[in-house]
Amino acid sequence: MQTIPFLNLFYLIIPLLVTWYFYYKWTGDKKDILYSTFRMLVQLLTIGYLLLYIFEDKHPLVGAFIIFFMALVSSQITIRNVNDRSLKHYGVILFAISGSVLIHLFLIIVFVLDIHHFYEPRYVIPIAGMIFANTMNAISLCVERFEKEKTRTEYINARQISFKAAMIPQINSLLAVGLVALPGMMTGQILSGVDPLIAVRYQIMIMAMALSTAGISIVIYFLLKGKSYE
Repeated sequence: MQTIPFLNLFYLIIPLLVTWYFYYKWTGDKKDILYSTFRMLVQLLTIGYLLLYIFEDKHPLVGAFIIFFMALVSSQITIRNVNDRSLKHYGVILFAISGSVLIHLFLIIVFVLDIHHFYEPRYVIPIAGMIFANTMNAISLCVERFEKEKTRTEYINARQISFKAAMIPQINSLLAVGLVALPGMMTGQILSGVDPLIAVRYQIMIMAMALSTAGISIVIYFLLKGKSYE
């Protein structure tokens, strides 16, 4: 696989700065992109070194702590974009995200991949990360849209509109895969020399997971949230 010299990554600063400039001019916010980019760099460089040790330590408690930490952080990132930032609402979001992630992680590790040891860091941690990121984005879109819609329509209509809006990225991805795009996992495996037909199987797993984790997390969210509207 082609190694990317670290300095070569600086070429990407040019389009990033262009994006930041127009984002600042048109929204008035000059911190969001700069802060998120800085955090991305620090977080990825840090986790790159940490993964060397995490993959060597196969104790289940370590894995449980990492997954719990992912749940807390993804829920915190989700709630920062909504109006209701109460502890109760945070708990609902945390339960919705965690419930969907744990269901799918169990199915993938035990049945789909059929890994002999339940906790294999090299599989569990990256897959859990993908599931959390996908679920977090879906819940964020759903809750943000729901809060807007519930101010001008009844609960059932607001739920319908926000559910459909949150699922647009996942549905579009399923429609486009193989025709418009070769998604991340498949591209990475092909670049590393894996047989494309093997890479396809992994990508099918990821695409199906992306749709259902998003959908189930939203269902759990509304099942919990709906009680306050009964």
